[in-house]
Amino acid sequence: MNEGAQRARDAVIRRYAEVAPVDVSRQLEGADLGEAQATLVALPAQLSAQLLSRLTEGSAAAILAGLTPEKAAPLLQVIDPGRGASLLARLDAGAREALLSGLPENTARELKQLSEYPEDTAGSAMDPRPFALHPDSTVEQALTRLRRRRRDSIHAVFVVDPGSKQLLGIVHLADLATADPSDRLGTIATLPEAFVHPFDDRERVVDVLTRTRLPVLPVVDLHGRLLGVIRYAALMEAAREEATADLQTMVGASREERALSPVSFAVKKRLPWLQVNLATAFLAAAVVGAFEHTIARNTALAVLLPVVAGQSGNTGSQALAVVIRALALREIQARQWLAICSKEARVGLLNGIAVALVCALAVFIWSGSAALGAVIAVSMVVSMTIAGFAGAAVPMALSAAGQDPAQSSSILLTTVTDVAGFFSFLGIATLLISSL
Repeated sequence: MNEGAQRARDAVIRRYAEVAPVDVSRQLEGADLGEAQATLVALPAQLSAQLLSRLTEGSAAAILAGLTPEKAAPLLQVIDPGRGASLLARLDAGAREALLSGLPENTARELKQLSEYPEDTAGSAMDPRPFALHPDSTVEQALTRLRRRRRDSIHAVFVVDPGSKQLLGIVHLADLATADPSDRLGTIATLPEAFVHPFDDRERVVDVLTRTRLPVLPVVDLHGRLLGVIRYAALMEAAREEATADLQTMVGASREERALSPVSFAVKKRLPWLQVNLATAFLAAAVVGAFEHTIARNTALAVLLPVVAGQSGNTGSQALAVVIRALALREIQARQWLAICSKEARVGLLNGIAVALVCALAVFIWSGSAALGAVIAVSMVVSMTIAGFAGAAVPMALSAAGQDPAQSSSILLTTVTDVAGFFSFLGIATLLISSL
């Protein structure tokens, strides 16, 4: 490709990235690594950083790892510091140090400090460059400094002690805009409504921001020194991604996978859980096999097996969805497992009774056997009660063990509901086989 054609191609890609960054980032997600790197390098750093921030961390880190320090430096200087530190943390020590060596000293120090905080803590998510001024600064000086920074993400001015850097107060932009230009920031600042420490986990940060609805949340150390700021919009975006990722992990897919992720990546992440699912399916099949003679004596039982399994599976899934949402929103805690599981078991019991009555009538009309209707009714109540309990117990147990409550919980639940449904139905049928 000649130079003129290359410039024209780059111009088209740049315009496309400006008007449709979401579409471009999705295409980069599934593109060849070399092609993705070439595309980002050809774009302005600000635009490339925006695209890089939209990629999954795994894909973004792989792209970053293949860039030279000279090509990566412009990106790392303009990307959100928290995102940049998170990507660098995924690289091996040699690659990380090589990229940091190509950055200005201040930027390298900020990224290194952020990468030292554990993942999913306030420190790892904060912007270490808050807009902070001294209490003797005037409103006019603050507005002048604000215009120079031209950052839409600034929602407040943090007032800090000039010597100790302790956080003294906050001046929100609305108050700054209506104050007299000669007013000192120290006289119009208000005490922070809330703050977090750098090692507070993300759940606490989400809880504080949800409760206070603050646009920005200061991060301070144990001595009250301002270290950085967490913005509500950025954290809510992270929470949204976390929630959508839970939908994938519930069924054994990786939270990092996207629709355009490479086939090899998808297979690598999904196959282990499919193998686990296969093993649990054989367990359910073994339960059915144990009642082979019962099924042989009354083939109608084989016809009705999916009905019992389907209803218990749906009951468990309903309980699972409610409990996972409650855990994500911190409405409940693991220590409340008994109350939650008991509640879901009672819901399953009552729903089971209502469904069993309808099911028994339908089976009686279809088969003409009152005994068969009674068998499926009783098994429906038993299996749906167990399913409701299991739907709450699986995520609660994972949470208590310090694991992600959504991680493949659907696969584990399906095993429980299938075994419970098959065993209760065929077990009761075996006891009453002479009446069927």
